[in-house]
Amino acid sequence: MKFPKMLFVAAGLTILAPAISFASDVKVIANSSVKADTISAAELKHVFLEEKNSLADGTHVEPVLQKSGPVHEAFLQAYLGRSADDLQMYYRTLVFTGRGFTPKALGSDAEVVAYVARTRGAIGYVRSAASAEGVKTLAIGVPVSSAERKLITRVEPDYPETLKRLNIGGTVRLRVSISAKGNVEDVELLGGNPILGESAAAAVKKWVYAAGRSRTIAEVSILFDGHR
Repeated sequence: MKFPKMLFVAAGLTILAPAISFASDVKVIANSSVKADTISAAELKHVFLEEKNSLADGTHVEPVLQKSGPVHEAFLQAYLGRSADDLQMYYRTLVFTGRGFTPKALGSDAEVVAYVARTRGAIGYVRSAASAEGVKTLAIGVPVSSAERKLITRVEPDYPETLKRLNIGGTVRLRVSISAKGNVEDVELLGGNPILGESAAAAVKKWVYAAGRSRTIAEVSILFDGHR
């Protein structure tokens, strides 16, 4: 069977790795009501600075702080770029001007986990080694620079003959989850013809990437051109 000529673009490659070294000591957790499995560093900052109270998918969220300690300092430095004193001053200003509130602050990892587990929409942070029983861990998306995952094995998708004959084509966009070992763990259709998307997803699941230090999310676009 001949495969059509297709254009492949891997765009917006996102590696689920620390923004800076401090972030390796921190695990971001959320209540099970939060639909997202990943959150960008920018979005996390917006939530904790109360610039936004919902995620991109519309889920309402509530930030939860630790009162003090190494994990608190690491989180502030890695994701908010503020000291503890600066953050408290920032929250006091929000309260004084009526533009926000001071988030719930708890004294330990266990307290944060317990509160997040029972509070709808709650997002907090704990030590990377802390138990996350009853909550979900959110991976942090940070743009890749030199750490881009190289595609080693690529399988071309089959172009359904009926759609090709009718010149029904277009671009299919997929979100691809790549394990640290390089195999594709999951593929989600973001846009495009669902039949073409099914064919593209089946092929992409067989792709193999170079090994990396952590799980990676990539957006892949495949063009089905029936005129070629």
